[in-house]
Amino acid sequence: YANSLGFIGGYPYSRHSVSCVAIAEQNGAKQRDYWYSVARDVRDLETIEQIGRKAGKRTVARLDARQIATCEVPVLFEAPVAASLLGHFASAVSGSNLYRKSSFLLNCMGQQVFADNINIRELPHLPKGLASSVFDDEGVATTMRDVVENGVVLGYFLSNYSARKLGMQTTGNAGGVHNLIIDNGDPLSFEAMLKQMEKGLLVTELMGHGINTVTGDYSRGASGFWVENGEICYPVEEITIAGNLRDMFRGIAAIGNDIIVRGSKQSGSILIDHMTIAGG
Repeated sequence: YANSLGFIGGYPYSRHSVSCVAIAEQNGAKQRDYWYSVARDVRDLETIEQIGRKAGKRTVARLDARQIATCEVPVLFEAPVAASLLGHFASAVSGSNLYRKSSFLLNCMGQQVFADNINIRELPHLPKGLASSVFDDEGVATTMRDVVENGVVLGYFLSNYSARKLGMQTTGNAGGVHNLIIDNGDPLSFEAMLKQMEKGLLVTELMGHGINTVTGDYSRGASGFWVENGEICYPVEEITIAGNLRDMFRGIAAIGNDIIVRGSKQSGSILIDHMTIAGG
């Protein structure tokens, strides 16, 4: 990258991925699921055998899926889909949405937005990080920083242009975020999160884009598994999960240690204390 201010810089990078999609059929009904692995270093990829086995097991587990009645229960977002919640936060506090006043988190700097044990950090120099970078798309140096501490927002994601519109300084985020990581200081195993939820919905796939960035209203098609007594009971499909992102962020009850790195946002499974499930 080069600009008229005299900056010239560049660096090489690598990216490897392997994926598998499986289809299963039982009594004329079909289900599909997948698994994939992505890494900077090819040696960090899951093996082809592991990926194929996981894709197959996940697909078979979805056979004989049911609908459930409308209810309000805790919802556990499995790690591969939990990172999308982090993405919604990043979008809400990005400069482009803030200066256009199209965010439900306007003027949230210094405000309690998450549960008081939640921290979010940006680590742009993480070794082998999929979004690691020494400078952003405008040549601004990136720095490690706390974006949320104890649930309180400490920073936005700004480019030079959006920063000027807001009367602020760039944060080195032209082009996006750099390895955004959420934790609560006490991550649980996936099994422990199921036990804590006791009864509710485990979401393994999300569909549609029913997120209103202005109001924070959240409504998406989903599939996954119904949980009773901390145990997965049966697969469910053709349901909608709904809530408001403000309530969801404040309602984070637990975060898992089962982080799966697939992009610029990293999270273990996330347990939300309650959401509305619209079923059959």
